[in-house]
Amino acid sequence: MNPINHVAIIMDGNGRWGLKHKKSRNAGHKAGLNTVEKIIKETIKQKIKFLTLYAFSTENWKRPKREINYLFNLLENFLINKIEELNKQNIKLKIIGIKKFTKKLNKLLIHSEKKTFKNKRLQINLALNYGSKYELVNAFRCLSKNKEKINENSISKYLLTNDTPDPDLLIRTGNTKRLSNFLLWQLAYSEIFFERKLWPDFNDKDYNKIIKKFKNTKRNFGKI
Repeated sequence: MNPINHVAIIMDGNGRWGLKHKKSRNAGHKAGLNTVEKIIKETIKQKIKFLTLYAFSTENWKRPKREINYLFNLLENFLINKIEELNKQNIKLKIIGIKKFTKKLNKLLIHSEKKTFKNKRLQINLALNYGSKYELVNAFRCLSKNKEKINENSISKYLLTNDTPDPDLLIRTGNTKRLSNFLLWQLAYSEIFFERKLWPDFNDKDYNKIIKKFKNTKRNFGKI
């Protein structure tokens, strides 16, 4: 059976879930937070060491300002109310992306990272204001600035996930089959699972089903 160290998830379908249930898109985002907590618990149970969650992309700034503000308020409240619990559970939180938010949110993000920095049980990479193309361009800029040779190891050194093994599998909910500028370098040999369910409907049973399939998948990495 395949070992599993790192799961990456594109949490798609919150807004559609809210509208489907005759509520607002924001109601879907709030419901999606419950799924996040369930998946974190199950990831720990499965003894998986790294979980990367795509929360807000560099392209998501195109959304209505009201929705963006609501999303960040949800995140602020989550960090205020849950960071102590995450720390007690020995969970490390790392932000991958550009921290260009309000002073309050930036302060909370930095505080959360510092508080949980030494934790080892699970590392959660929260992709916020993240875009893989920007990440790769920035890596090449760093290589050029430092006059380093270009190879796979040197590029990986300057990625935002430089302390994290590449994902073993990617899960995208919401019945959409694209990567949406997410971990384009890191996903080169990841197994990809597209899930029909919208993110708020995704549960631990769905998660475990995918993990089981992954563990029984023959992985060749270019070989026969």
